[in-house]
Amino acid sequence: MEQFVMNFTSPERLTASTTPRVCGVVSSGNLEVLVEIGENENSCRIDVSTPAEGFRDIWHAVLSDFVERQPMGGLQVTINDAGATPAVVSLRLDQAIDAFRSGRP
Repeated sequence: MEQFVMNFTSPERLTASTTPRVCGVVSSGNLEVLVEIGENENSCRIDVSTPAEGFRDIWHAVLSDFVERQPMGGLQVTINDAGATPAVVSLRLDQAIDAFRSGRP
């Protein structure tokens, strides 16, 4: 099991729900994403737990791309991975941010 934290600068703050949102499930080939209000309004902290060791560079590329596309300032994201592909990671992140932004469960 590999665990790491990545911090990204995001000058644009996402203003949305103050209620944390969870998207996805931890199962084979999938992952769970939790989005909640973070401590720093100019950055996004992303905590990743994954059973696939040695893929940190790929995680960084996928997460960097995501943060470039979304206003992520002021958020903390926790990812519990069960072997998801980069495409599934991007999909779940988009779904989680959409749910957080809209305020729906």
